[in-house]
Amino acid sequence: MTASPSLDTWNSHFRHLLSRLEPRFGRKDLRLRAEGYLRGLIGCVERKNSWQLAEAVGDATPHGIQRLLGRARWDADAVRDDLRTYVVEHLGEPDGVLIVDETGFLKKGTKSAGVARQYSGTAGRIENSQIGVFLAYRSARGAAFLDRSLYLPKAWIADKPRCQEAGIPDDVAFATKPEMARVMLRRAFNAGVPARWVTADEVYGSDLKFRNVIEEHALGYVVAVSSAQRQFLGSKYDRVDRFAAELDAAAWQRLSCGSGSKGQRLYDWAFVGFPFQSDETWAKGLLVRRSIADPSDRAYYLCRCPAGTTLQELVRVAGCRWAIESAFEQAKQVVGLDDYEVRGWDGWHRHVTLALLAHAFLEVLRVSTSSPQKNSNSAR
Repeated sequence: MTASPSLDTWNSHFRHLLSRLEPRFGRKDLRLRAEGYLRGLIGCVERKNSWQLAEAVGDATPHGIQRLLGRARWDADAVRDDLRTYVVEHLGEPDGVLIVDETGFLKKGTKSAGVARQYSGTAGRIENSQIGVFLAYRSARGAAFLDRSLYLPKAWIADKPRCQEAGIPDDVAFATKPEMARVMLRRAFNAGVPARWVTADEVYGSDLKFRNVIEEHALGYVVAVSSAQRQFLGSKYDRVDRFAAELDAAAWQRLSCGSGSKGQRLYDWAFVGFPFQSDETWAKGLLVRRSIADPSDRAYYLCRCPAGTTLQELVRVAGCRWAIESAFEQAKQVVGLDDYEVRGWDGWHRHVTLALLAHAFLEVLRVSTSSPQKNSNSAR
C-alpha cells in the first residue's frame, strides 16, 4: 500500500510546482489567485465550481476566480508547456508511451464554445456536449496528461458571430480530431518528450496521416482500427475482420495487457506481419485481440514496431490505452476536470490546463511516495 505523503513532502512538491509557474503569472495577486485555484482543485472541495472554490479559499464571491479564468492576462498554452516539462521531468523514460484520446463534457444550452449535439464517449450516446482531444503520457513510473484542445464542430466555424461571442480567435479553423491529435504529437516530438510508442483508438488509428506523423519521427505504434479497415494480408486485400476469422488456433496466445480493477486483463492475441516490408529495421502488421468469454468479440490494431518486437510487448502497448481512460476518470472525480462553469474558449483551456496540472501533481506525489529512492530528485 502506498503511504500517504507527509505535510512537509506535500508542501515541498507544491512549492516546486509553483516556482515553475511563477513566471507565467506576472503580478503577485494573479500568482496567489492561481495558487489558490490549484489548491482548491487538489483539495477536498466536493464540486470544483467557481462558488465552492471561492468559498474554499475564503472569498465572499467567485469574481476573483472568474477573472482568473476569463479576463486576467496569462497564457494557458505556456502553462501547458510547463505541464509537459513537469510530467517528463518526473515520469519520463525512454520507452514511454504517448496516448491520444478524447472525452466529453456534458453541457446545457448553446453558448459554451464548441457545444453541440454530438457523440460523447463519456455518455455513450449523442448528447449536448463539448469534446476535448487529449494527449497523455505513460511510463513505468506513472501516467499524466501532456496536452489538450477543444474540438469545434463545422457548424461553429461557419458561424463567426457565435465564435466571437465565445471568444474563439479568428484564426482558429476547423480541424478534425485526428488533425488536432497530429498537432499535439508534433508539439510533443519537438519538445523532445522521451517515448518509443504511440497508441490511440480507431478514430485516430484509422487516419493514415496520423500514422505517418509517428513514422516520420521514428516511433512505433499500436493503434486501433475498425473491423472494416482493409489491408493487404496474406495473398489478398480484404477487411481485417475477415482475415482474422481465418486464423487457425496456433496463431493465438493468451496474454495479459495489464492489470485492471478486477485483476489481469486477459485476452487471446494474434499478430500477422504484412507480406511486404519496406524497411528491414521496422515491421508492420495486424494485431488482433479476442475475448476469452466471447470469441466473436474482437478488436483490431495496426502496428509498426522495431523488427524482432515480441507479441507480449505489442500487447503491453495496446493495454496502455487504458491508462488515459483511468486518468480521465481520476481527473474528473478528483480535480474537477469537468466541473467548470466557463463558456468561453480561453476559460475552457485555462481551467482544463490547471486541472491537468493538478492531476499531474497528485500523480508525481504518488510516485514519489511509493518509490522514494527512484524519485529522490523529483522535487529538486
